[in-house]
Amino acid sequence: MSMPVSTAAPSDEPILVTGVAGFIGRGVADSLLSSGRRVIGVDNFESPPDLALAEARLETLRNRPGFSFEHVDLADRAAVEELFRNRNPRRVVHLAARAGVRASMDFPHEFTRCNLDAFTNILEGCRNGDIEHLVYASSSSVYGARSIAPFDEDESVDHPVSLYAATKRANELMAHSYAHLYGLPCTGLRFFTVYGPWGRPDMAVFMFTKAIIEGKPITLYEGGALERDFTYVDDIIEGVVRLVDIAPKAGEAGSKPSPARAAAPFRVYNIGNRAPTRVRELVDLLEEAIGKKAVVRALPMPPSDVPLTAAATDAIEATTGFRPETPLKEGVERFVDWYRTFYKV
Repeated sequence: MSMPVSTAAPSDEPILVTGVAGFIGRGVADSLLSSGRRVIGVDNFESPPDLALAEARLETLRNRPGFSFEHVDLADRAAVEELFRNRNPRRVVHLAARAGVRASMDFPHEFTRCNLDAFTNILEGCRNGDIEHLVYASSSSVYGARSIAPFDEDESVDHPVSLYAATKRANELMAHSYAHLYGLPCTGLRFFTVYGPWGRPDMAVFMFTKAIIEGKPITLYEGGALERDFTYVDDIIEGVVRLVDIAPKAGEAGSKPSPARAAAPFRVYNIGNRAPTRVRELVDLLEEAIGKKAVVRALPMPPSDVPLTAAATDAIEATTGFRPETPLKEGVERFVDWYRTFYKV
């Protein structure tokens, strides 16, 4: 297998990070700035689960050397064209999206606007701006209701079970078309159940922690038997940052030979912890870290959910030398410490 060659950009070449007030976006920007890179952060604070938390994430970056911020609605074509024209980034890390499997059932038009219209504008900005590498967020949700672990990037992912998953799979297909047609190097990252400090309030670790501390009930689908590949946010950030300067090249195969993929400068990687855990076990760890028992109610699994997520990470390890390693117990303890400090509880 031929290996992508690192083409590290000089530190004065700006990197555009969308969704910079989001969970992963804040961490990626922070890591890039810490390594001496310049970052143009973009967000529009549209429908965040917690606006105050999103603003607090951005405040951790505002006064950092090398950081600048643009308030832009990425679904606004003219605004995105102006952004690329005025700021002239060389690399783009596109993390902005409307996220959430169940929320996509309630707000379908918002999901297509944020995840499809906005991504089209980003692709066009990259094409016309002569961008050297587009790294964008996909999701483990694209694998659908798979029950055999681990999930490999070369498996078929044509049967999503939620609109959110469908939009993320569409992003991968759209990126491939631009890689093929215009030679735009594109790297998609399938994130697996990310958790950790500064996390999203609508995700399980955050919701369960809040509910347990406040003595409110939590819902466990199938009694907590569903399995998730919980991945600590710092591991996700490390994977993203390592890949920023490793642009795929046309003619390179993936983890397995794939002529269709090799014809374009296009790659997709899983970033996961390789350790599926029952949600009930997560609750046990949270109870231990918080020092309080959860009030549990059980419900059947909704049709938009899946029984299992489990990442194969051979591809990203072969390319970057990195794979996530943070044990769930350690990550949960770090998150609970952050939660108590941030919310003063």
